Amino acid sequence: MSLYNLVSLAGIFILMGFAWLISSNRRNVNYRVLVWGVSLQLVFGAFIFLLPAGAKLFLFINDLVVVVLGSASAGAEFLFGRLALPPGTSNAAGEGSLGFFLAFQALPTIIFFSALMSILYYTCVMPRVIKAFSSLFSRLMRLSGAESVSTASNIFVGIESLLTIKPYLERMTRSELCTVLTAGMATVSSNVLALYIFSLKGVFPTIAAHLVSASILSAPASLVMSKLVLPEDSLPETLGISVEPYYDREGSLFEAVINGAESGVRLIVGIVALLVAVLGLVALLNLVTGGLGAHVNNLTGINIDWSLEGLLGYLFYPGRRRPRERRLRARTDKR
Repeated sequence: MSLYNLVSLAGIFILMGFAWLISSNRRNVNYRVLVWGVSLQLVFGAFIFLLPAGAKLFLFINDLVVVVLGSASAGAEFLFGRLALPPGTSNAAGEGSLGFFLAFQALPTIIFFSALMSILYYTCVMPRVIKAFSSLFSRLMRLSGAESVSTASNIFVGIESLLTIKPYLERMTRSELCTVLTAGMATVSSNVLALYIFSLKGVFPTIAAHLVSASILSAPASLVMSKLVLPEDSLPETLGISVEPYYDREGSLFEAVINGAESGVRLIVGIVALLVAVLGLVALLNLVTGGLGAHVNNLTGINIDWSLEGLLGYLFYPGRRRPRERRLRARTDKR
């Protein structure tokens, strides 16, 4: 650890200060939420990074997720053959991979994890885990039961978390709705999490543990930011009430698998459509800026990359450290 690690710590309070400046009602800010929200993040972070037991636990979770993810490719290999084999692997017949194909290797994991989550809901595993997290949030921060359940479910699922509080949505306050939306944007659903893990595990072996811990840490962080920007100014209906996660339970386990798989397919269609649209628009933008930029380069005699990637690279290029900063870093590393 060095002094530069304090930059991230300072960033937490700088962002909180900015949220306080744009708050709709600074007088109504519930500082209990701020204290417990930040404390939960610090305690959880210390448990992961400072205690050997915490590090071992999350390494175990990382290995478990990677093993489960390996099972996700079985169905894809049956359907697509060698196209579904990750780079550097081979099947039982000795046939090698043809390379990485997003559509045949990464995206099918979304269907698998969606079906798996549906099974966990059917067997009441997920509702109990969500209930445990929501009870922690509501008791420590004195939040309403509905927003606590929604925030807790966002750790594991995406927009589906709204269904867990479906009976209360129409009567929720503006502050509660802000919390629901903030938590939904701050966390990563298990389906997309699986996609990230599959795509990055080759270059980042412990990516699963990092993403899982980040999703858990983002839950209390979202509560802090939402309650700073839009503090509660009315009485929530479920304040002080323990709310059970609401969900439609399927009639059988196989029906749960079918519904989960169909949900995964809908998500894949959305991802594919968005990729086609966005990448095409970026290519068009690069064509326009590249053509105009070429004339600028010819007129000025400079050589600038006018593509979107190049311009963003110039914008976010890290500054060089001053000699004093380098000496300070060297002394800190020696200690």
